[in-house]
Amino acid sequence: MEKRTEFFAKLLFLVCALSSVLSLFLIIFFIFLRGVPAILEVGILTFLFSTEWSPRSEQFGIFSFIVTSFITTGIAFLIGSRVGVWCAIFLAMFCPKSIYKPLKTIVELLSGIPSVVYGFFGMMVIVPFIRDYIGGPGKSMLAIIIILSMMILPTIINLAETAIRAVPQPYYEGALALGCTKTEAVFDVVVPSARSGINAAYILGIGRAVGETMAVIMVAGNNPNMPTSFLSPARTLTTGIALEMSYATGIHQNILFGIGVVLFLVVITLNIILTIVNRKEA
Repeated sequence: MEKRTEFFAKLLFLVCALSSVLSLFLIIFFIFLRGVPAILEVGILTFLFSTEWSPRSEQFGIFSFIVTSFITTGIAFLIGSRVGVWCAIFLAMFCPKSIYKPLKTIVELLSGIPSVVYGFFGMMVIVPFIRDYIGGPGKSMLAIIIILSMMILPTIINLAETAIRAVPQPYYEGALALGCTKTEAVFDVVVPSARSGINAAYILGIGRAVGETMAVIMVAGNNPNMPTSFLSPARTLTTGIALEMSYATGIHQNILFGIGVVLFLVVITLNIILTIVNRKEA
């Protein structure tokens, strides 16, 4: 009886694992089935490197979307990753016990806030601040960068802190025994030992930034033209899909799936690069 129960339990786990893999392949198949023929019909070079986006005249160039996505995601990641890791180091190694729990609760609450709430905060606070004190219409690439850097913080903080706490205590104690100060022991021994886990936090953080849609729609201005500065309204790959999918038909709809293909390839490429870097540093 026990062997039969164990067999069915293993079978159930196998089915669950295979269903996850199958779901991923079905999503990929469906997106590529609709998107790739549309890209080929428009022309790969025209699709990727033209800045003309006018569905009514069947002009589908997404270069401005790509540039906006890479710039905003890259800068937001640089800001969010640094702040997030420093915060994780503080929570794991330097934070007094009396304030650890409140700070940790705040970080966990940040990770549970819906994207639309971040977007509403950006629209009501960040956009007016940029418009009144920096310049431009407010809804801009700068607003996207600020909101994305805020949104990736809880993911990076939680995973990086877990990685730092997973470093064996003798590493830290041995560094202190050899004469290192606490700061030297943390930054020269503990943090490098947790590098693989921190890189995993980076992977998930940049994935969150690349794929964010709702909050970005609310603060971007959604101008399909090439932005001329950080204060210009812009449109990312994800917002380009979300804004027009509800009414798109024919080649227009299939091209939006084509944007999904590009977005998928970008995310996969970033994950592969960061995974390779992670393995080299491990």
